[in-house]
Amino acid sequence: MVEPTQDQKITYATMSADQMNDLHNGIDQAIERITPKFGQTHPMYIDGQAIESAEQFDDVSPIDTRQVLARFQTGTADHVRDAVRAANAAAKSWSAKPWEERVAVVRNISEGIRKNRWDLSAWMGYETGKNRLECVGDIEESADFMAYYCSQMEANAGFALKMDALGPDEENTSVLRPYGVWGVIAPFNFPMALAAGPIGAALVTGNTVVLKPATDTPLLGIKLYEISTAAGLPPGVLNVVTGPGSTVGQEISDNPGINGIVFTGSKEVGMLLASENGRRQTPRPVITEMGGKNPAIVMNSANLEKASEGVWRSAFGAQGQKCSACSRVYVAADVKDRFVELLVEKTNQITVGDPMDRNKWLGPVINEQAIKTYERAIEEAKQDGGRILTGGRRITEDPLRHGYFLEPTVIDGLPLDHRLFVDELFVPLTVVGSIASLDEALELSNQTEYGLTAGIFTEDEAEIAQFFDRIQAGVVYANRQAGATTGAWPGINPFGGWKGSGSSGRGAGGAYYVQQFLREQSRVRIR
Repeated sequence: MVEPTQDQKITYATMSADQMNDLHNGIDQAIERITPKFGQTHPMYIDGQAIESAEQFDDVSPIDTRQVLARFQTGTADHVRDAVRAANAAAKSWSAKPWEERVAVVRNISEGIRKNRWDLSAWMGYETGKNRLECVGDIEESADFMAYYCSQMEANAGFALKMDALGPDEENTSVLRPYGVWGVIAPFNFPMALAAGPIGAALVTGNTVVLKPATDTPLLGIKLYEISTAAGLPPGVLNVVTGPGSTVGQEISDNPGINGIVFTGSKEVGMLLASENGRRQTPRPVITEMGGKNPAIVMNSANLEKASEGVWRSAFGAQGQKCSACSRVYVAADVKDRFVELLVEKTNQITVGDPMDRNKWLGPVINEQAIKTYERAIEEAKQDGGRILTGGRRITEDPLRHGYFLEPTVIDGLPLDHRLFVDELFVPLTVVGSIASLDEALELSNQTEYGLTAGIFTEDEAEIAQFFDRIQAGVVYANRQAGATTGAWPGINPFGGWKGSGSSGRGAGGAYYVQQFLREQSRVRIR
């Protein structure tokens, strides 16, 4: 099998035909290797030791909930406290290592992820329900996050900067120093990339970590720990506690030994973490990446083939379970009918089914709660005069009746202030509305509490410039056929939200992200 080179970067949107063939062959072989391992019990890891709890929980596949992928420990607040103590004890020696040594270890982790890309991708497919390309993209992005943060440390010489002096005997230096222990609370939808990214940033800057993987997708967190240990990471530097947010996540928030938190998930939980942080005796950084209600705008001059392609890919990729999913579309009235016709035509061509099948593109949503969210939205749309142009139901026929499969759905005819234009749903559903001008589209786009991603399709350069200047979103795209509102990548497109979509204003995978894990110390020495 031909391994991709750096010049043949695997992302969610850029793969050659040869790479796709290699991807499928790699996944096929990985499936044969991993399926005999289904049903094994996995420990937590604290201070380099495998830890078991009094209770365990099953990790079932959303493809077929009869399939138990693995069993995991139901961690408790006490386990988190043990992990924090271990991380604090390890922080002194880890932070004291020369930054070049930490870079070498983290880069080893990055390469370890890449070397295991096929097995990790196959596990992810079974655990999340994402299709093959989405899974491989997630794994490659994880490796690239870590490698990019290593390059940032190197580019900034470990973040030690000589400053000006007031006299010949004075030496002034600005040094960025680690905070200590970071809690990383990872989401289910990118269980490797959105754990490996912040963990890589924390580790390379000299911090230690307590990781809580999502309860729906704990396996990739355990795999990341195993790869990190094999790469030379010392005991206690990375600890993994599995279990529910109500206990494990809450203790990470409450524990006074946690010096910083990275959370990716809902706005409600992110704001709760920020509120709880404000009641602490001393402040600490809380980096939250929250939801999105991401618009695409299609103007009169748009290439409608390109626009409809970009919208369906962003609306339904990963079953709409991306915070960057295109869940609302504003279309110029004169071209709306033709755009909708093309969008429905392309949506109807989506193959729904077992995402481990190379011929299937749309897999299941993550759990029963997502099903209920989707069904409520469909019922509400019908009651309020919306037209279901395609989709609109759960698939209950064999061979999919034991999974969480939904039809990709396009809805038209709702008022532009309807809840489905405002609230994040995280399901494969997008709503379309008519607009009279770019001014109206921008006003509607900016009215929500979110500001994560947005896209426009137009051949008018003045409209593109106006869109970039006025849209209130952290990641913006013009004429992106591969994804109207999705597709950021480390070192290429930083990813972070404005307003209710994020707290830091600095995008993951960008030039300003890794510094958030450091605090400045101004050093003055008189000789």
